[in-house]
Amino acid sequence: MTRLWDWAVQTYARPGVADACLELQDRHGMSVPLLLWTLWSREGGSRPDLDAGAQVARSWEVEAVGPLRRLRRALKALNSDPDREAVRDQVKAVELDAERRLLAALERLPALPGPPPPAPELLAAAAAAYGGPLSPESFTDLLRRLNLRAA
Repeated sequence: MTRLWDWAVQTYARPGVADACLELQDRHGMSVPLLLWTLWSREGGSRPDLDAGAQVARSWEVEAVGPLRRLRRALKALNSDPDREAVRDQVKAVELDAERRLLAALERLPALPGPPPPAPELLAAAAAAYGGPLSPESFTDLLRRLNLRAA
């Protein structure tokens, strides 16, 4: 099976996937790495331990990824000059590295026994474990862009 980081980069680059993920992140407080790990696990036929995954993702979000994202966005919102843009680029690189390390931590989690449920229900369960109850319908756009609507 493809490594999670490689799969996530390829998946995120598909048309519309980034926008759908960022919508779930910005409007509903979801962890994009957690969503990608959940889908990657399911694609590999594994049933992810969503409680353990949500705990890892929350920790990284609070301590690293979230603060870096806020700093990067704050730097972007300011009137930019070349020095500030250079700092923003460095922050962006560190944020991406933190997300890569978060995905690596998620990839190391053991799977639960049994087959994974359908993608809409699995993503809704991931959202509930993360702390933001969302209906399976909340993921319609993301699943459509991944051709997983009825999967």
